[in-house]
Amino acid sequence: MIEEKEARKICEGVLARCKGNQAEVTLQSGEESLTRFANNIIHQNVAESDAQVTLRFFIDQQSGTASTNRTDKPGLDQLVERARNNAKTSPPDPNYPGLPEPAKYQRVAAWDSSTAGYSAEKRARAVGAVCQMAVEQGLNASGAFTTGSGALVVANSQGVFAYHSQTSADFQTVVMGEDSSGRAQASSWNADELDIEALGREAIDTTLKGRNPRKIEPGEYTVIFEHYVTEDLLSSLNFYGMGAQSLQEGRSWMVERIGKQVMSPSISIWDDGLDIKGAPLPFDYEGVPKQRVDIVKQGVVMGPVYDRYSGAKMGKPSTGHATPISFRGFGPIAMNLFMATGEMTVQDMIASTKRGLYINRFWYTRLVHPRDCVITGMTRDGVFMIEDGEVSFPVKNLRYTMPYVQALANVEAVGKSSHLLIGEFGGTGTRVPALKINAFNFTGSTV
Repeated sequence: MIEEKEARKICEGVLARCKGNQAEVTLQSGEESLTRFANNIIHQNVAESDAQVTLRFFIDQQSGTASTNRTDKPGLDQLVERARNNAKTSPPDPNYPGLPEPAKYQRVAAWDSSTAGYSAEKRARAVGAVCQMAVEQGLNASGAFTTGSGALVVANSQGVFAYHSQTSADFQTVVMGEDSSGRAQASSWNADELDIEALGREAIDTTLKGRNPRKIEPGEYTVIFEHYVTEDLLSSLNFYGMGAQSLQEGRSWMVERIGKQVMSPSISIWDDGLDIKGAPLPFDYEGVPKQRVDIVKQGVVMGPVYDRYSGAKMGKPSTGHATPISFRGFGPIAMNLFMATGEMTVQDMIASTKRGLYINRFWYTRLVHPRDCVITGMTRDGVFMIEDGEVSFPVKNLRYTMPYVQALANVEAVGKSSHLLIGEFGGTGTRVPALKINAFNFTGSTV
């Protein structure tokens, strides 16, 4: 990982090469180590160290982008030349709002020294314990344990310089039996907060209880979703409509719903890059400070998140949600999402259900229609029938097609605890609880 002093030197050197043209430099550096396992054995242990410099070069309203993994003088010279040439051949953009001015950034804790130095041996011991538990039950465990550290730097020709360092850890496992499976995952910026053995037991228990699943008829059911499913609901709503660009293009589920009660009053969703219970990041990829943004408040849609480009089109300031340059075409995205917790445990939800389904995870979810965030997908890694307040038998996987907006309108109860899951896209963090939904539609079942 490149420290702040050296990062400043690299960024200033790139900007000086731009010779008075407006320019923006993004520098990402870090180390990541991965221990992967399958068939109850570790089969891969790798470590990567990388640094990437990305430059946006402006000639009036024309802009060009280039990236490099080289930070030596010839590499940076070539970076600027390629970005300049790309700008020359790009069409002018009359909506370009200009680069942000310098701002004050709140320092936020997201660094843990033990996580940064987490050894392959420690990861192997944790993974080995899960594999041994699976072997003892005649099951097959696979998955990955990742730890790392890194820094993000944004600098521009207007004087912006923002530096943030962070660590990360993620463990996930799938445990397979002959006709059942279970999955568990947890993320944190502090690896010691992950109880790896408990996650392994969770996946193993789900697999053991899921043996000999029965086929049931599709239809509308009361459902209790573990937080893994809630994460899919929230992430889909995010990528298909929480950003201002999707609203401007008329494809967001927020269209004609801002200010209206469209979800259960128990649902509140917000984005906050300064909250250490998530995956903190105090500024976005344009160097704009993060701020808390209420997206849904007690079921009422409050509005989208903005970057500078989408905000300028609507006369709104950026909320600090610009994505990396390579993803900028998708518009702003919430990257530090939270859903408010409630008062019930999962067991409370089960006990309060006359007949319904407990579902551990969704899989292979795909967008059908953006305006209601209609998603189709399948259940996976644990589906169980609930009868008279108790789990009665395992169920074969089901396919569903359901508007996620309507699903959150049908929420009856929210879990009292929340869990952080960090996604693969840019380290997007989502902290979510379990949910009980009184009507969810299933369209088919597996053979």
